[in-house]
This record gives sequence, C-alpha cells and structure tokens, in this order.
Amino acid sequence: MKKEPITLPADPADAEDFDVTIEALDRGQRARLIRKTRTGLGLTQAEFASRFRVPVGTLRDWEQARATAPDFAVAYVRVIGLHPDMVAKAVA
Repeated sequence: MKKEPITLPADPADAEDFDVTIEALDRGQRARLIRKTRTGLGLTQAEFASRFRVPVGTLRDWEQARATAPDFAVAYVRVIGLHPDMVAKAVA
C-alpha cells in the first residue's frame, strides 16, 4: 500500500496530535464547509437533511469527516448557503 505524504506534521509538543495527509486535510475542509453552512442556517442535522433531501447518516459522516463529501455535494451545499429558500423550494 502506497503511503501518502504528510501535509501537516504532528506537533511534537502535543502528545494527542497526529500527522495529516492532503486527503485528510481536504476531507476536513469539506466537513467544515458543510457544518458551517448548516449551522449558519440555524438547522440541526435532521432538519438540514430533511429540508435539502440529504440522508442524515450521509450528512453526519460528511460533517464528522468519516467520509469525503464528493465534489457535487460540496457544490450543492455552496448553492444552499447562497440560496437556501430557493433550493428548499426546488427539492420540495
């Protein structure tokens, strides 16, 4: 198995810190965008999932960076952030 290069090395002064690969960094940035969009709208995960037709388990995995949100999902979340009412109406 090929080992990914380290993008962000662990802080040697922090025993709980760890090395981060570029793939993990990307997954974390996508998770943050999704979580910030949802919380910025004042919605719980269940409310966001229901309103925008995203399976709540999938949303949870994306927000907790257990899974990487695909490009189309990131684009969808960005549109939701800009036009939440229009998107909700479109998927209703």
